[in-house]
Amino acid sequence: MTAGERDGTAEEVMQLIFALRSNGVTDKRVLDAIEKTPRAAFLDRSFKDRAWEDIPLPIACGQTISQPSVVGQMTQALGATPRCKVLEVGTGSGYQAAILARLARRVYSVERHRPLARQAREVIERKLHLSNVSIMTADGALGLPEQAPFDRIMVTAAAEDVPAILLEQLREGGVMVLPVGQTDDVQQLLRVEKTADGLQYSELSPVRFVPLLEGVAADVVD
Repeated sequence: MTAGERDGTAEEVMQLIFALRSNGVTDKRVLDAIEKTPRAAFLDRSFKDRAWEDIPLPIACGQTISQPSVVGQMTQALGATPRCKVLEVGTGSGYQAAILARLARRVYSVERHRPLARQAREVIERKLHLSNVSIMTADGALGLPEQAPFDRIMVTAAAEDVPAILLEQLREGGVMVLPVGQTDDVQQLLRVEKTADGLQYSELSPVRFVPLLEGVAADVVD
């Protein structure tokens, strides 16, 4: 790992943990996973020195890496355990997948932009040496039916409503966390638990994510 991808200084780590706790992230496993995952490894060189700040930052393909407090909130709400098989829809930089990998048995992550999937795979496998993450380029709106059912599903792009096709791939007793909203300005982070009696919804916080788009991006060339 290069100097620009170093662990944070004690002060940087302390400030980030304070920001996470201030936003309701108190689960020790989640805090430890975030502290152990160098966000700088997922950023372009010009943004690496801001990696430990609690802000979203741009990445390739017009996407963003979420601010750590939002990542923490979503991860905590998901409640992944060491026995869980997790689906992530929207790999992006790979930062969220790397954090989930430290908490779950297996993580499958789907990305519609091939350059992002390739870069995320490079960081997770070759820099962080995490071996329980599979990243693939596909239409995330369809989920990953060949690997279903999943114990947990996280969606890192905003749908207009909770996608039925993803709910079908969630195991009974499983949890899905996703942003829902019809515009960029009005989105709500939801936790959905699939029980024997139906679906239980919990609203967590207002958020702002890119929209969940169908299909594979035009920048993908086989």
